[in-house]
Amino acid sequence: MNSNPVWLNSYPEGIPADIDFTPYSSLVGLLEESFAKYASRTAYSFMGKDISYAQTDQESLAMAAYLQSLGLSKGDRVAIMMPNVPQYPVAVAAVLRAGFVVVNVNPLYTARELEHQLKDSGAKAIVIIENFAATLEKCIAQTPVQHVVLASMGDRLGALKGSLVNYVVRSVKKMVPVFHLHKAVRFNEALSKGRQQAFRKPELSADDIAVLQYTGGTTGVSKGAVLLHRNVIANVLQSEAWNAPVMTRIPAGEQPTNVCALPLYHIFAFTVNMMLGLRMGGKTILIPNPRDLPAVLKELSKHTFHSFPAVNTLFNGLANHPDFGTVNWSNLKVSLGGGTAVTPNVAKLWLEKTGCPICEGYGLSETSPSASCNLTTSTEFTGTIGVPLPGTWMKLLDDEGQEVTELGQPGEIAIKGPQVMAGYWQRPDETAKVMTPDGYFKSGDVGTVDARGFFKIVDRKKDMILVSGFNVYPNEVEEVASACPGVLECAAIGVPDEKTGETVKLVVVKKDPALTEAQILAYCRENMTAYKQPRVIEFRDELPKTPVGKILRRELRNKA
Repeated sequence: MNSNPVWLNSYPEGIPADIDFTPYSSLVGLLEESFAKYASRTAYSFMGKDISYAQTDQESLAMAAYLQSLGLSKGDRVAIMMPNVPQYPVAVAAVLRAGFVVVNVNPLYTARELEHQLKDSGAKAIVIIENFAATLEKCIAQTPVQHVVLASMGDRLGALKGSLVNYVVRSVKKMVPVFHLHKAVRFNEALSKGRQQAFRKPELSADDIAVLQYTGGTTGVSKGAVLLHRNVIANVLQSEAWNAPVMTRIPAGEQPTNVCALPLYHIFAFTVNMMLGLRMGGKTILIPNPRDLPAVLKELSKHTFHSFPAVNTLFNGLANHPDFGTVNWSNLKVSLGGGTAVTPNVAKLWLEKTGCPICEGYGLSETSPSASCNLTTSTEFTGTIGVPLPGTWMKLLDDEGQEVTELGQPGEIAIKGPQVMAGYWQRPDETAKVMTPDGYFKSGDVGTVDARGFFKIVDRKKDMILVSGFNVYPNEVEEVASACPGVLECAAIGVPDEKTGETVKLVVVKKDPALTEAQILAYCRENMTAYKQPRVIEFRDELPKTPVGKILRRELRNKA
């Protein structure tokens, strides 16, 4: 391994080549240091209410004691299924402090998707917001979950405002479908029970599991990326060092403030918003529903903020919204683009409107997530994914697994660093497929690298479809759609989409000539989260196949 890679020459002054992540034996050490250091500061702002570091500290300790009182053992998995509400960071800190493992769950999952994840992770408890309790009710009997903590939107907003918010959510907006979870304990009740319990501080090491972050599997089955405490610590400290050149531009006496419009269950927001925000003593503005652009802009118009991580669709939606000008963007120091490729037209518009260029980074659930990033000091959009972060190594591999050394030649991006996962949960077969003998993780993305060490993605090796930063695996879409009555066979591919980067197209061969597009779409809606659902249906008499009968998706893509 080259001891002095070329990309270090591109690092801004003051950024180290490597990171020392040993000061903390676990993520809990990092969290507790921030809770003590910044006790009086606001940690989260939600619906006009500020929640302090001290409050987050106390509540997570009470919740940790409550979870321990349920008889769970060190290393047990606890699922968290909530949007961006203040209970989410409390639940995460509680699970980690109690010595358990966080299983992040997308709240928009269908019962089928939720059942798989709860069974696969072996989660014994779940903290869930009532809006999605009906989904849990449908599958809980088939899962190992024995304990349910039930949150509501207004839990932490005080008695008066909380009751009002809950009334609007439940009765006016009808956002809580009827459910029956008889043994569920309410979030606030769990807190008060926890305050009566003695908390037992577990012995944790950096090699203990902190998070199971589920990602799509090439086999169509979602797999849990095992992120150890040291993986997440390393990525937080790498990101902190990388952002330092622009964060020093925040005026003295102003609290660093970040906008959290990405869902916290997604690894990008989990690490870059929540964990990094806590590390820096920052305030995080929680946006519960980023799809509601008027509400997002209304909330942002009340704040001064410095950091804004987002995906291309959100940058685009906001910049084109008529209310964009109601927000003061002049304090914005860094706009971080991740999850999916930022398009040049969106980057150009964002820079024109905010004066702050989008700084694009790259990573995956398997890398906690950040592996590379453009320089936060750059004044223009580069169209690349930047250079590897401190302590991170990246190279390109050919189909034989040999390093591609010729500049401009494409190869599969492989990543090595302290943020790379320990493997896939209980899937040594899948882990072996993605790890090289010398410890590099094979990303499945095809890229090139230039003479300065800047990487650029040119294609995807996998058939994966990337919708607004979320992985959609064709196998899963095909598995669901092929069960739709009247479908003989089908194939899912990604096609370009102006808003979401890509969208899912389903090519279908009919068994029943009367089968309609509407029937297929309705069936997929029933069984898949919105971002996985096909938006385009094409009927054909047959699908292109290899001699052994494997569907040639690439051929379909070329014709799409």
